[in-house]
Amino acid sequence: MIGKPRILVVEDESGIADTIQYVLATDGFTPVWCSTAEQALQEFRQAAPALVILDVGLPDLNGFEVFKRLQDLPGGRDLPMLFLTARSDEIDRVVGLELGADDYIAKPFSPRELVARVRVILRRSQRPPQAPAPAAAPPVFNVDDERRRIRYYGQPLELSRYEYGILRLLVQKPGRVYTRDELLSRVWDDDSDSFDRTVDAHIKTLRAKLKAVAPRLEPIRTLRGAGYALSEDLPAQ
Repeated sequence: MIGKPRILVVEDESGIADTIQYVLATDGFTPVWCSTAEQALQEFRQAAPALVILDVGLPDLNGFEVFKRLQDLPGGRDLPMLFLTARSDEIDRVVGLELGADDYIAKPFSPRELVARVRVILRRSQRPPQAPAPAAAPPVFNVDDERRRIRYYGQPLELSRYEYGILRLLVQKPGRVYTRDELLSRVWDDDSDSFDRTVDAHIKTLRAKLKAVAPRLEPIRTLRGAGYALSEDLPAQ
């Protein structure tokens, strides 16, 4: 059975400490009270708690300094801490949070609010870190219009003028079927000196260059009687 979470309460005012201990114990925690910074450091060395509630105005050492010393102890760097103070000055809140405190609550406070904040901090600290999102796979084809260059699985292709034009057109709309006449009219400047077989010849050399990069793939599909299309289901790199 998992024991109750130990909460180290570092507070020099006994009345406030009694209230904090009572509400924590009532809510299923095990409070451990220390009235001075020295006691807190000793208690921490013996057994690190689940969370520290730390008063800024301690009699023997400033709470911010205690915070730094606790962080330097084994297990202190990742330990959740909540600052407690009678001061309402914004600079104290800013300093505490910039040091790395998880939360800050000013006196007078609602005991139930304090416990609620403790629970939120513990849930947040115990949540497993999220795995980084996988990096997006680079595109199968990358078209650089300014350099008139196309990369296939990251490899630059040495393409003739018309090979570039055909592949660029196919890449724009994978799965879209282009007839030979369409390719002639959209890639070649002058149709008069070009024929259907001219398109077929360029497709053949283009396929050979693509196969040199990925021998097992057939990115350009032939649809008999219709034309050519770029495959829509090429595997990511």
